[in-house]
Amino acid sequence: MVKGMGGHQTHGNGANVWLTPPGLIEKLGPFDLDPCFGEPRPWATAEVHYGPEDNGLSLRWHGLVWCNPPYDRDAGAWLRRMAEHRNGIALIFARTETAVFHELVFEQANAALFLRGRLHFHHPDGRRAAHNAGAPSVLVAYGGNAVERLLNADIAGRFVRLEVPW
Repeated sequence: MVKGMGGHQTHGNGANVWLTPPGLIEKLGPFDLDPCFGEPRPWATAEVHYGPEDNGLSLRWHGLVWCNPPYDRDAGAWLRRMAEHRNGIALIFARTETAVFHELVFEQANAALFLRGRLHFHHPDGRRAAHNAGAPSVLVAYGGNAVERLLNADIAGRFVRLEVPW
């Protein structure tokens, strides 16, 4: 398998699915839509969820979106869709050296919160992973509402406002 910006999360039979830590959702939410989440899920990340069988990239997005994309070769497609939607927060690895990060975060996002330390994702049954994610993470805000959520979330890290060139 070709790895993209990360490599820790793929949707499939559930054996290699890594869930967003519930504390992040509690601090940032509520969200209207999570376009890349399926069953099983021990907690909701949004009011509406699209799973792998739904192909959330092809469906209509609405409201404030939470997006913890599969960290595979298609991660850029999810970020591109978020940039087009302009109303939501994405959780990705802070791979600042990649072309995808430069194009879709530095050039299109409104803000980023680089998280202090490394996250511990969760298994589909809700158990916290024994080891951290193996790379630093960043919350990326698209749109004013998302920026305000990052500013008010009380999450340890460094907030950076980004200037969108258009």
